[in-house]
Amino acid sequence: MNKNINSLPFYKLQASGNDFILINNQKITFKAAQLKKLARVVCKRRFGAGGDGLLVIEPSSKADFKMRIFNPDGTEPEMCGNGARCASLWAGLELKTKDKNLSLETKAGVILAQLSAKKTQAQVKIKISTPSQLKLNMPVKVSGRNIKVNYIDTGVPHAVIFVEGLDKIDVESLGKAIRFHKKFEPQGTNVDFVEVLAKDYIKIRTYERGVETETLACGTGIVAGAIITSWQLGVNGCKLRVEVLAKSREVLKVYLDKKEDCIENVWLEGGVRLVYKGEFLTGR
Repeated sequence: MNKNINSLPFYKLQASGNDFILINNQKITFKAAQLKKLARVVCKRRFGAGGDGLLVIEPSSKADFKMRIFNPDGTEPEMCGNGARCASLWAGLELKTKDKNLSLETKAGVILAQLSAKKTQAQVKIKISTPSQLKLNMPVKVSGRNIKVNYIDTGVPHAVIFVEGLDKIDVESLGKAIRFHKKFEPQGTNVDFVEVLAKDYIKIRTYERGVETETLACGTGIVAGAIITSWQLGVNGCKLRVEVLAKSREVLKVYLDKKEDCIENVWLEGGVRLVYKGEFLTGR
């Protein structure tokens, strides 16, 4: 952290129970190594402000602003769906944009966002980059047995596993084993456990890479689960909508166009709230 900064202004936001610390890096200009260290400190539960990730806002020549995301372990993934929704609400409130439509630059590409209102609590809808690297029914050996795993990149990698009795699944141990499995080396993967309740309604629990535990919601995981479900059930059409019940008990909506072998125009919608503003004391 910068030696001359004794306190750091920050914002706490949450999207469907996925909580983040956000800092405006447009003037402070932390470097990458400092941001990694900062994420490890401020995201720590009980000892820091606490969060599933650190959102960093920077200037962009391609969009209204740039968002970087750092996990609590200091790693920097390409994108974060719920993080992007939180950053969009923050930008709508703090950057004084003209309308409720925004664009943000991420390492996974430029994302479009729509706000239902410029209030501290609102529905936020984002359009993610076109999913890629779809692989269905891959056998992955875990603890002596083969598990069918579906894989897709929705900005970050996700392994999707269909289960029955989702509430009884040991997400921590099984999720960790698959997250670090050699089949997904070197980057590893997020792991989503999905129970299908109807062709357009699913439940999901996610073990998040970088957070290294189950979170209450994962935006890109919710999108991955909805897409894989549509694919496995053979549901086709334009403007499909899949409702997804997250661990937080909030129902999020995924919209997509699916043709025979093509998924496009994918949007994620759910609630976002600016919880509070504060100052993090660096102790320097």
